[in-house]
Amino acid sequence: MKSNRIIKELGFSLLDEGKTLRIRADGYSMFPSIKAGSFIYVEPVTNPHPGEIIAWKRETGFVVHRLVRIINKDGQLHYITRGDSCANEDKPVLKDDIAGRVISIETITGKRETIKNILISKFDYIYNRFLVWLIIRFKRVLYHLHLS
Repeated sequence: MKSNRIIKELGFSLLDEGKTLRIRADGYSMFPSIKAGSFIYVEPVTNPHPGEIIAWKRETGFVVHRLVRIINKDGQLHYITRGDSCANEDKPVLKDDIAGRVISIETITGKRETIKNILISKFDYIYNRFLVWLIIRFKRVLYHLHLS
């Protein structure tokens, strides 16, 4: 959709100009750190560190995942991210693809919270994926009950 592309490019431009963006979070890849429907505040970043939640650019907009490590490959830094409830790491991104870092979250109740910049354990990924699985199943049951 043309309007989505314009909004995406506007967001990239504002971050390039040093502005902070407020973006609505969709999906469950960062659960429980970021819950669907909450708002995240993204500021420009010049030197991201493992543990921070960063926003990187892709064709359809932003991906917001935790930076798990940085590798030097052939003299170029590659940034590896992963959602807190994802089974696998994302493909490496380059510094030019990184749009910013998440500095805070506004919950669906309106409370603004500082983000925790920590590396999580393998157990946490598994546990978080299980919680997301339960949430999605519960929502489906409620949806089907509502239709009945």
